[in-house]
Amino acid sequence: MLEEEYEPRRLSKPFHLRRLDPPEPAFAYEIRPARPEDLPDVRQIYDHYVTNTMVTLDTERRTLRAWRSKYAYLTRLKLPFLVAVSPSGQVLGYALCEPWIQKRAYRFTAEESIYLRPASTGKGLGKALLSALLTASKQAGLKQVLAVIADGGAESSIGLHRSLGFKETGRMGRVAFKFERWIGTVMMQKDLK
Repeated sequence: MLEEEYEPRRLSKPFHLRRLDPPEPAFAYEIRPARPEDLPDVRQIYDHYVTNTMVTLDTERRTLRAWRSKYAYLTRLKLPFLVAVSPSGQVLGYALCEPWIQKRAYRFTAEESIYLRPASTGKGLGKALLSALLTASKQAGLKQVLAVIADGGAESSIGLHRSLGFKETGRMGRVAFKFERWIGTVMMQKDLK
């Protein structure tokens, strides 16, 4: 058979080799006020950071009883304590404000804390949760919100806070000791007026 006489076989439909991976589910969550039943998850999230990172300068895990006490205290003071929850009800992260210093003159200033499950980082949840906390803080009558951030490997936290209008107001060097290492802190502040 000559080449010009050859008729190539044609497939009725184009044939493409494609890997058919299932689509990745969308990262979905709801941000709402914390409830007592959220506290075991909150504790689990926080304990991860206590035992594995310098993100918190706590060196001991908190008991569930301590978390219940903190929840009751913040509720009594009408300070915000929010959780981000997946559609299945798992707590993905939390954010809260607590009194800066126990003197009456500081009553309009609070320190914020925000922690996410490791699998929930890098997806925009931190920014959404901290934004919601700032809105709730303003509604609660707060005028200033402070963040005290450990300076070792905290670039993403500092960047998150900057993106929401926090300004760096100071640094303290070598004020904490954890994992056989001295750690400094970065102080950031957000004016809610």
